[in-house]
Amino acid sequence: MSDWLRSLEGSPQGHDLALALALLAAVLHALFGALQKGRHDPWLSRAAIDASYAIIAAPFALFVVPWPEPHMWPIFAGAFAIHAVYKLFQAMTYARGAYTVVYPVVRGTGPLVTVGFATLVFAEHFTLGQWAGVALLSAGILGLAGWNLAHVRDQRDTMVPALFFAALTGLCVAAYTTYDAYGIRATADPFTFLAWFFLIDGLLMPALSWRRLWALSRDEITPLVRRGVLGAFVAYFSFGAVMLATRLDKVGEAAVLRETSTVFAALIGWLVLGEKVGRAQIALMTVIAAGAVMVEILG
Repeated sequence: MSDWLRSLEGSPQGHDLALALALLAAVLHALFGALQKGRHDPWLSRAAIDASYAIIAAPFALFVVPWPEPHMWPIFAGAFAIHAVYKLFQAMTYARGAYTVVYPVVRGTGPLVTVGFATLVFAEHFTLGQWAGVALLSAGILGLAGWNLAHVRDQRDTMVPALFFAALTGLCVAAYTTYDAYGIRATADPFTFLAWFFLIDGLLMPALSWRRLWALSRDEITPLVRRGVLGAFVAYFSFGAVMLATRLDKVGEAAVLRETSTVFAALIGWLVLGEKVGRAQIALMTVIAAGAVMVEILG
């Protein structure tokens, strides 16, 4: 499969597959965020998810995929550091703010920055129409956050710090998206990067939360473990899909298309978390989708 993926890099077929993978990542990333924001403490939810995907990834990293080349170890160290900062800010965000408010801010601050990083790092070129699409998508995402903020009643006393941490988390999203794209392109086999990434990335949050995990009762730990295993598989397909998309085609386009996850997040908030979705939200989600379409068709 690795040879097949490498044969598609930079081709029209690779572009189409990257589009599909980025949209798959959007749906699953919204689900991943809801899993972390759900009934459990966000720190414990993330620790359970990370521990699960590290344990599952270990045999693949050690015995299935080719071992990383020597130059990959510093790259993995950098990825660990960037994702560590991202996770800390994300947990702080979810602990303080309503999901439908903070999630769009996280995702809305990332696309413009990511496209700029991709231009500098990978010399990618966006047309004026694509830049307009990115701006429209970002405006729609932030508008959705603003509308939700004006109408939300939960956690209003902690919403200002939540929005601050959400913006910092969004900048981290742009940083890790660009860096991970560099990392997955730096190794011969993309699945080597993915397996070792999930193994290494899954170490931090369980280490930070082990005392709280240890103090849980059996009745508390069982549903948390279930959420962790489910979240692990969602993470594999979500983060794995967008990483493969950035290897197959433009990093900026994959990053922008993934941010349509805010639309799916709003639907999850409505259908699963019981949060209301009104006409204004639907209109803003339409703006987000229109921006994504512009990025795709005007390239």
